[in-house]
Amino acid sequence: MSLPHALLGLLAVEPGTGYDLTRMFDSDLGRYAWQAGHTSIYPELAKLAANGLVEVTAQGPRGAKTYDVTEAGRAELRRWMLAPQQQGRVRNEPVLRMFLIAALPRPEALELLDRIEQEAEQGAAELREVRAEHPDTAPMLGPEGLGQLAAEFGVRQYEVVRDWARWAADRLRAEN
Repeated sequence: MSLPHALLGLLAVEPGTGYDLTRMFDSDLGRYAWQAGHTSIYPELAKLAANGLVEVTAQGPRGAKTYDVTEAGRAELRRWMLAPQQQGRVRNEPVLRMFLIAALPRPEALELLDRIEQEAEQGAAELREVRAEHPDTAPMLGPEGLGQLAAEFGVRQYEVVRDWARWAADRLRAEN
C-alpha cells in the first residue's frame, strides 16, 4: 500500500482538505491500517495534483484547499484496488515473534502466548464497540461506511489470533 493510494481512496469517499485527511490518519485509520502525518500528506497532495489525480475544488480561509479525486485518480485507485496483491518485502514483527517462540523456555513461551491471547481479545472487544456504533443495516460504502468493513475484518483477525494463541498454549501445556 502507498500513501498516494490511501489519499486517493479517502478523497474518492469524500473530498477534503489536507487537515481533514490528517485527522483521518490520526484516527482508526492510522491506528489500524496506515500512519501518515501532515508532513507527508501535504507534499503528496501536491504531487497527486501535479499528476492530475486530484484537483483543488475550493479554497477557504487561510489558504485551505479542498481536494477531490479526478477521473484519472479514480481510474488509478480502481486499478490499484482491483490488481492482484503483490508480495513485497515482508517485515511482520508479530509473525516473526511467533516463529521464535520456540527459542523461549516453556514458562516464558506460555506467558507470551497468554499475553497474545489477552491482547487479541482486547483488540477484538475494542473493534466490536466500533462496529456496534453502526447497525448491520448501515451502509458499508461511502462516508457512512468508511472503515466498517475494515473494523469487521479486524474483529475476525483478532479472534483468529486469540484462538491460535489459546491453541498453542494448550499444546505446550499438554507436552509436560
